[in-house]
Amino acid sequence: MASLNLPKSGKATSGRSNKTSPRVDLTAMVDLMFLLTTFFMLTTSLGEFNAIDIAKPVDMNPEPVTQSRTMTILLGKNNQSAYYMGDAKSAVMKIGNLKNIQDEISSNKKKIKNLYLNDPTKYMIVIIKPTKTSIYKNFVDVVDEMKIADIKSYLVDDANILAQEKTFLETKGI
Repeated sequence: MASLNLPKSGKATSGRSNKTSPRVDLTAMVDLMFLLTTFFMLTTSLGEFNAIDIAKPVDMNPEPVTQSRTMTILLGKNNQSAYYMGDAKSAVMKIGNLKNIQDEISSNKKKIKNLYLNDPTKYMIVIIKPTKTSIYKNFVDVVDEMKIADIKSYLVDDANILAQEKTFLETKGI
C-alpha cells in the first residue's frame, strides 16, 4: 500500500541524493470506509416515533364517573388551563399554567390515595377537555403528563364542555 518513488534510471548515484518522501496510497482505506459506512447505514434503524394510542369512540355518551376521585382539566389559550376536582356544579375551579399541572395532578393523586386508604382499585380518573382556543401542543403535553404521573384512567372529552365550565373560562379570559 505504501510505495516508494525510485529514479527512473535505476542507478545509484554517488554523493548526496535527493530523497523522495514516501507516499501512502489510501485507496484501500477509502474503500473500507465506504464499505463500513454502507454496512452501518443498512443495518441500523433510525429513530422510532414515540406515539401514544388514544382510542376515542365515535358515539360520545359519557358514562358517569365517580366524582370524588375525578379531576377535570380544561385546556385554554396561552398555555393556561382550568382544573377542578369533583362535580363542576359544586367544585372550586382553579387556573394554572400548564407547566405546573404536574404538581396539581400529583397532589390530587395523593389526596385520593389518602381518602381511600391506598386502595389500588380506587385510582384517580382525569378528564381532559380541550377547548376551541387550545392548541394541539398543550393537549400532547397533558397526555404526556398522564403517562409521567402514571394515571391509570384518563378520558378525552372535547364535545361535552359544560355550561359552568364555559362561563368560568370566558370570565377568566381563557
